[in-house]
Amino acid sequence: MATLKYISGFGNECASEDPRCPGALPEGQNNPQVCPYNLYAEQLSGSAFTCPRSTNKRSWLYRILPSVSHKPFESTDQGHVTNNWDEVDPDPNQLRWKPFEIPKASQKKVDFVSGLHTLCGAGDIRSNNGLAVHIFLCNTSMGDRCFYNSDGDFLIVPQKGKLLIYTEFGKMIVQPNEICVIQVTMGHLVDVFEETRGYILEVYGVHFELPDLGPIGANGLANPRDFLIPVAWYEDRQVPGGYTVINKYQGKLFAAKQNVSPFNVVAWHGNYTPYKYNLENFMVINAVAYDHADPSIFTVLTAKSLRPGVAIADFVIFPPRWGVADKTFRPPYYHRNCMSEFMGLIKGHYEAKEGGFLPGGGSLHSTMTPHGPDAECFEKASKAKLVPERIADGTMAFMFESSLSMAVTKWGLKTSHCLDDNYYKCWEPLKSHFTPNSRSPAGPK
Repeated sequence: MATLKYISGFGNECASEDPRCPGALPEGQNNPQVCPYNLYAEQLSGSAFTCPRSTNKRSWLYRILPSVSHKPFESTDQGHVTNNWDEVDPDPNQLRWKPFEIPKASQKKVDFVSGLHTLCGAGDIRSNNGLAVHIFLCNTSMGDRCFYNSDGDFLIVPQKGKLLIYTEFGKMIVQPNEICVIQVTMGHLVDVFEETRGYILEVYGVHFELPDLGPIGANGLANPRDFLIPVAWYEDRQVPGGYTVINKYQGKLFAAKQNVSPFNVVAWHGNYTPYKYNLENFMVINAVAYDHADPSIFTVLTAKSLRPGVAIADFVIFPPRWGVADKTFRPPYYHRNCMSEFMGLIKGHYEAKEGGFLPGGGSLHSTMTPHGPDAECFEKASKAKLVPERIADGTMAFMFESSLSMAVTKWGLKTSHCLDDNYYKCWEPLKSHFTPNSRSPAGPK
């Protein structure tokens, strides 16, 4: 496959034409009486018309047929997609999942949509407030099926196998250690090349933004120029048997048929687009004197709530970096958090739990549930000689953090058969080192 081209920048006002149709973008206006090449003009709004300019999101698409050209939607197989947060009773325990099992292609063909499994979530789709965490487990491409989500933005984190994603704006290749965001109601299909697995963070009613940098300054963390947007590409293809368009609406899946490929956008312009990002480009900020900095310094993207400084969801990574803090317990500290923390592992070994937390698995530490390094990590780090050292080389762990208290689905607790019932045992060997008659701690020798 030829190397794909992209436009650089986060949230930019961009314009793109398929080179097969030069001049396809109208000059000086958005919806002329007759568009170049006799295309249809269609606006895709990602925000209310009257939002301030800084948050106003929209793009104009110039397409062979408008997206309204389909037969009525009908309910279809829901699979393991849900927004019912009351399926099972709440569980406040620390939860960890072994790697989620990918179905074998020889046994059953499963594409990206049929392989979606809702693991946990919170909030309400109809009031546009909340989030969900999904796992995707698939082994075949979508063919003449595409998907769009009326409920929220998808932040997709592939863990095993690359994704070729066709969108209405163009094509993207997304490899493990990269992410992409498909914003609400953007049509897409996913081609895979092997048994494939990954994670999805879905947010309702808000879009992902770059976090404010405050005293960090103008540069750092995920730099805007490293985000990539696809360039226009179209296919003018009739589908005699009918092309299936799948829509997730109010948490339910619906399907409609149409006679042509929906990837018929010849040109587009605007600031509301899909995009991808390579996690290797993250510019890491870390403590260089003492103490363990809060993990918020590793935030890649945030979806803000109405409360200042409080997120519906943050996407945080734990990338390779230097550890140099002096007189410090360097691994993550023990913690009880007003936020919910779902963690996944793309590759390698997470520093605080080198055993049991595996690539393709996950963990959930719910609101105010205690968590922290396992006993082995504590003993090792408490006695380590503090010299500059590389941390997490060959590893990429991440966290979906939310101010909402997430409920786990029946699939997550039972049907997946991946829940690690022995997770709590990693803390059982912790022992008291209290010395009531001696204030001076026994440090490393």
